[in-house]
Amino acid sequence: RAIRFFDRRDYYTAHGENATFIAKAYYHTMTALRQLGGNSDGISSVSVSRAMFETIARNLLLDRTDHTLELYEGSGSSWRLTKSGTPGNIGSFEDILFANNDMQFSPVTVALFPVFRDGQLYVALSFVDMTNRKLGLAEFPEDSRFTNVESALVALGCKECLLPADFEKSIDLQPLQDAISNCSILLTERKKAEFKSRDLVQDLGRIIRGSVEPVRDLLSQFDYALGALGALVSYAELLADDTNYGNYTIEKFNLDRCMRLDSAAVRALNIVEGKTDVNKNFSLFGLMNRTCTAGMGKRLLNKWLKQPLIDVNEINNRLDMVQAFAEDPELRQGLRQQLKRISDIDRLTHALRKKSANLQPVVKLYQSCSRIPYIKGVLQQYNGQFSTSVMTRFLSSLEEWLTENRYGRFANLVETAIDLGQVDNGEYRISPLYSSDLAVLKDELSGVENHINNLHMHTATDLDLSVDKQLKLEKGPFGHVFRISKKDEQKVRKKLTTNYIIIETRKDGVKFTSAKLKKLGDQYQSLLGDYTSCQKKIVDNVVQVSCTFSEVFENFAAIISELDVLQSFADLAISCPVPYVRPDITTSVRNIS
Repeated sequence: RAIRFFDRRDYYTAHGENATFIAKAYYHTMTALRQLGGNSDGISSVSVSRAMFETIARNLLLDRTDHTLELYEGSGSSWRLTKSGTPGNIGSFEDILFANNDMQFSPVTVALFPVFRDGQLYVALSFVDMTNRKLGLAEFPEDSRFTNVESALVALGCKECLLPADFEKSIDLQPLQDAISNCSILLTERKKAEFKSRDLVQDLGRIIRGSVEPVRDLLSQFDYALGALGALVSYAELLADDTNYGNYTIEKFNLDRCMRLDSAAVRALNIVEGKTDVNKNFSLFGLMNRTCTAGMGKRLLNKWLKQPLIDVNEINNRLDMVQAFAEDPELRQGLRQQLKRISDIDRLTHALRKKSANLQPVVKLYQSCSRIPYIKGVLQQYNGQFSTSVMTRFLSSLEEWLTENRYGRFANLVETAIDLGQVDNGEYRISPLYSSDLAVLKDELSGVENHINNLHMHTATDLDLSVDKQLKLEKGPFGHVFRISKKDEQKVRKKLTTNYIIIETRKDGVKFTSAKLKKLGDQYQSLLGDYTSCQKKIVDNVVQVSCTFSEVFENFAAIISELDVLQSFADLAISCPVPYVRPDITTSVRNIS
């Protein structure tokens, strides 16, 4: 099932059957293929640009559910596997998949273990959400068509399912495989020996946050689900990554806590967006999605639509919030203004835990979380009929996590350790005040920058152009360069070609340099390299300490995403041609009025 790519730095290649598959599925022509070697021992090959690789990776891991993806690096005859991904485990490719797109769902991998007990078919289920670092397990009776399993797979947003390969013949697994296929889920068979619970408590004690005793108590409620969970922990290699230690949560999955939907209902009700939808309003998700955070609100809305509430009190609690936002335009618009400035806190927290993490996710988390006190202020100004509910549902939690001992400590760390003044320039550095060695290098960098700025003004005078407005100074792949428009280039062409070095001519202008600028730019890059090397150990420490605030970020993300979805509902309710009205939901009579 694996589609294997080989990274050639500027492009990728695939070979053999993989090349044929890519030519047919993505280029829609066999002319994309070329033959390597002679006719008898030759092999088909296809070249893929970096942009096309992103498209293929998104399709394989997010849309299709019949292949896995592998990426190899190396040269000649020496290649090594550096990244592998499945629809249920996309972690290795997240940077590629979501470089230019929001993450609209968190893929989940499920392990199932059907068993007969006292003449009744039961299914043991466990799941792992590696984006949000969450585990769950359940056991429930099942019918011959595995309708409960299908409902669970839909509710969880499952993308990959593990099943024992060598199973007892008394159970007809074909209906189960059909249910998995109906949900467009990748089926992965594993040896039955992997479905074991030996040392499970000890293993979970390493990755679950908090004390091991609640974990032991939870596991004691299950029999066969422990084997399914053991297979999942092994398959996902959760113990192999020490960044998982102490960061996972575990829960009992209750199939009765929401309305059960099967795959046919999801399709019939047009709940999720389809690739062929011409209008976003063709799906319930597209119609209701007016969220404005980067991804968090979309994922929660996706989850809510697949897990409709059946608790009347909770339904009315949500409706109270929607009504509060709908009736108070200042509250709704104030929230929206702040929410749209918040990045995807879940993904940033996930990135922070990676071994390759740098200061960028730390700073972006700080920038996003710094908007939360303003959100708290907007909520505090509301004094309508649901003010008590707003306090209970949101304000009390925000106040708890915004305390000096929680978020305050993280904010102090960032403000003390990181040079926030350089962030607007796209540079993430440790503050020079944090280290005497960095302070010396900072002074040297500032000196070179002053020389470069003086040269900028001198060059503008020499070319008779205004600083910044006509002659711009930029930093990029070519280092420090000057840029002018093509119109201004015509005025100074003679002097430009005589006294300066033209680097690039494009529609947006002409980039050029001079011997002095190149020398100063090289000095700047050399000093910046020294600064980066000097700060590396401090960066690692700042990232590690920031990771200890993961629980704070996760709670902020949960609150913010819920606010985002509820204000989205309110925005939809009042902006439709015929405004929506609040339903009255009763328990005495089974109807909605």
